[in-house]
Amino acid sequence: MTAQKSALVFGATGLIGRQLLRELLGSPEYGQVIVVTRRDMGIKHPKLMLLVADLQSLNNIKEQLVATDVFCCLGTTRKKTPNLQDYYRVDHDYPLRAATLAKENGAKGFLFVSAVGANAGSSNFYLRIKGETERDLAAVRYKKLHIFRPSLLTGRRNEARWVERLSEGLFSIVNPLLVGGWKRYRSIPATTVAHAMYRVAQQDRNGTHIYYGNEMRNIT
Repeated sequence: MTAQKSALVFGATGLIGRQLLRELLGSPEYGQVIVVTRRDMGIKHPKLMLLVADLQSLNNIKEQLVATDVFCCLGTTRKKTPNLQDYYRVDHDYPLRAATLAKENGAKGFLFVSAVGANAGSSNFYLRIKGETERDLAAVRYKKLHIFRPSLLTGRRNEARWVERLSEGLFSIVNPLLVGGWKRYRSIPATTVAHAMYRVAQQDRNGTHIYYGNEMRNIT
């Protein structure tokens, strides 16, 4: 019988992270699921270990960041984090620090939610951050690095974001028109991204791999 794996999750309170956590807790593949969060999530489960920390206090729990697979769904918005330096810390510095500490503790796989259009040379602040984060994660040299680049995410959020609701309605019309190479820009349910992350983690594929929305939909 194959020994169960352990998972370490950052960003478990977000749209993708919440769905991913459900999959991991219900999976026979994982015997323990460690979640790092800024506050108690109010969830109880025999597999779940909750660690309360943020970027500034991450070193304090370094010895507990031990897992086979690391899932990073961290991200913020300009509304929540208007200061660009703080935004960069959340979207770049935090994932990179998490990846570095977990690898030092023996983690083999790192699965990261980026964004379609991510490019370290982009003039767009958001896409440049995502691109720089991808670049710097690759330099950590994980045995398995899986990067997921979704477009607009759909699903039920904890907070009302009317602009994204409007965008979801628009994309429901536009999606069928995005064909060929443009398929990657179609909106995608957060549940689809989370499931793709979970399934990819079960594959024995070394190296760096990038997945767009159309590829995520086909991962079973």
